[in-house]
Amino acid sequence: MAGEKDLNSLLKGLHPKLNPGTYVFITTKAPLDVDRSHIIFEFKEYEGVTHIISKEKAEELELEYAFVSSWITLNVHSSLEAIGLTAAIAGALTKNNISCNVVAAFYHDHLFVPENKTRLAMDVLEKITKHL
Repeated sequence: MAGEKDLNSLLKGLHPKLNPGTYVFITTKAPLDVDRSHIIFEFKEYEGVTHIISKEKAEELELEYAFVSSWITLNVHSSLEAIGLTAAIAGALTKNNISCNVVAAFYHDHLFVPENKTRLAMDVLEKITKHL
């Protein structure tokens, strides 16, 4: 189950996929009391719990949120020990004035980019793959 570590192989195999929907970041003092299927990401910090959920669900629950974003999955199985993938992606997006919040999971890396820059972010990611 080991993921890929070679940076060139990772970049060649990004295969970015835009997930449907719009996502937001929420912070609460305790985990949200909602069906787990609605939570994309949850991380406990000293100040509170960060959640990523759909904007639609946040509005339904009347929760305050920040950072309206699109969710892009990099469909390459990257190792949690891979070196340089996040830096390469962040660098390419930075050159195009696109902020990005990265969540590294066991199999894939997930990017949350501003909703209004989704198409540009996808273009940048696809160009990375083609230029190697």
